[in-house]
Amino acid sequence: MNIEKAIDDCEIYLKQIKQHEPDPFYVNHFFSEFIDSANNVLDGIFEEANRDFGLFITEEISYEKFLEKAKSKNDLKAIKFSEWYIDKFEQEHKNRFPKAIKKICELKNKHNKLPEIKIMIRARDRYENDINQQIMVGLSNEKLRSKEELQIEINRQLPVFLEVINNKRSKNNEPSVNENQITTSVFTDIEDVSEIEIVYASEIYIPVLIRLVEESRKKIKELTSWD
Repeated sequence: MNIEKAIDDCEIYLKQIKQHEPDPFYVNHFFSEFIDSANNVLDGIFEEANRDFGLFITEEISYEKFLEKAKSKNDLKAIKFSEWYIDKFEQEHKNRFPKAIKKICELKNKHNKLPEIKIMIRARDRYENDINQQIMVGLSNEKLRSKEELQIEINRQLPVFLEVINNKRSKNNEPSVNENQITTSVFTDIEDVSEIEIVYASEIYIPVLIRLVEESRKKIKELTSWD
């Protein structure tokens, strides 16, 4: 597994999601590819660790299989890396958006599926606790039938959306929003994490992956270097 290529793939699929948003068919397709690439990055860390610690795992690798092999060989340095990694991994996934992507990666790994996605309207310039509003549009073969139909539904729901969000913003001394300052985005829910904007969460997750790779490589080098 080439980790750098997998990270590049994440960036490519993110661009594709942005290009096709909010069409749920294409967003779902490219988000699935993004999640697969993210999983490849995480697995790639342990492929490199397997090589550098000399565990000789020949089957498809994972954190669990790496730790099991390290314990069976009583490789204390490999065990130490496993313990360090899981602590680092948990730290990187404490915040809401990385936590959501982690859960989606796990769902894709275990059941080869993604949570359902939904189209919502939101303010272009976001403030904390801004509301988003789901819009229901007709689909043909899971694709948007037309941009015109989407716009009709946006216009239908816009007055209520603006009233609610501006009421919230007024109470918080935040700038109001007008009809030219809203957009559509694709969101999803996963377990206890709701209304995750796919593009925004994916943008945040790529640096998480990069940090995990860079710091894992440093830790592996530290543990495998001769004193």
